[in-house]
Amino acid sequence: MESYFGVFILLILTFGAFAATVGLSAWLFNARSARNDLKLKLSIYECGPETSLQPNRIGLQFFLFALLFILFDVEIIFMFPWAAAYKSLIASGYGALALGGMLVFLGILAIGFLYEWKKGALNWQSIK
Repeated sequence: MESYFGVFILLILTFGAFAATVGLSAWLFNARSARNDLKLKLSIYECGPETSLQPNRIGLQFFLFALLFILFDVEIIFMFPWAAAYKSLIASGYGALALGGMLVFLGILAIGFLYEWKKGALNWQSIK
């Protein structure tokens, strides 16, 4: 029991450091925050941003690229456990079925990739 006394002391010191960090950040936030609420009260609320001469627009290309990234990221998430378990699937006699299922999965993804490529989702447009 005495061998864990040092671990207990470290645990107490860790909780103390955590509480001190949270307290210090809360104190700094209150000390540095603006006390003038008039500007906040007169600002736009649930009406959108103020209009400007040059609107900041994000192109559709960014969203298409993000969707494609998520698609292929999910593909890797599904492929990793399959690859890790493939040796045991071969040993149990289901290796051909598992390989066929993965090939169908990759085929569907390849068809989707080719469709997006043909539609021009991967062609980056110039901002000029």
